[in-house]
Amino acid sequence: MAEFDGTLTWVGHSTFLLETGAGTRVLLEGFVDNCPTTPDSLKGDGLGDLDLILVTHGHVDHVADAAAHSARTGAPIAGMVELMGWFGRQGVPDDRRIDFNKGGTIEVAGLRITMVDAKHSASAPDGSYAGEPAGFVIELENGYRIYHAGDTTVFGDMALIAELHAPDLALLPIGDHYTMSPRLAAKAVELLRVKHVIGMHWGTFPPLVGRPQQLKELVGASGVTVHELQPGASFTGVAATA
Repeated sequence: MAEFDGTLTWVGHSTFLLETGAGTRVLLEGFVDNCPTTPDSLKGDGLGDLDLILVTHGHVDHVADAAAHSARTGAPIAGMVELMGWFGRQGVPDDRRIDFNKGGTIEVAGLRITMVDAKHSASAPDGSYAGEPAGFVIELENGYRIYHAGDTTVFGDMALIAELHAPDLALLPIGDHYTMSPRLAAKAVELLRVKHVIGMHWGTFPPLVGRPQQLKELVGASGVTVHELQPGASFTGVAATA
């Protein structure tokens, strides 16, 4: 079984900065400078160089700053076909857009990224059609797999994600109201058969009342570790570090 040999920093909301052991740097979601919980040290140039930006769907709290950080770093944005078309209409050039769809796998900067299903809604910030919402399974250079669920509720085919992709770490929304609650996330953990979980999409706005401690209590003594991060803190494979 592969071990996580990199650093995964919770930027805030559903956005993470992944730095692999080989030095590849990926922004998971694009809500950074406009996110009210993102530390100032991670905004703008503070985020550093990027090799890739992944976006799960078109809502503003996932794409607001993606184009700016793509322009700043030259990193391509990858995601759903129609959403990439929308980014094109916002001025992101062809050579900085990678479009694919559910079930498809792309290989970028030594990573294998497969798009999987999510259950949510998905218009662009201007209300235009942006394709369906999605999640990603990201296989690192050493074989370690991270599942970023995007915005979703629990769904039965999470068991199929477990069967086909066997993620080692799941990044799951737990805030309730717009995504699943800790109670539903606990069922997702069971279906995914993961041993390590990080909650996201909580605490950013008042309706997002779900908390990691609730998920910890719900998974109980199942052998699952819920790693509770605060914005700016990092997961290094063993524990969270401030």
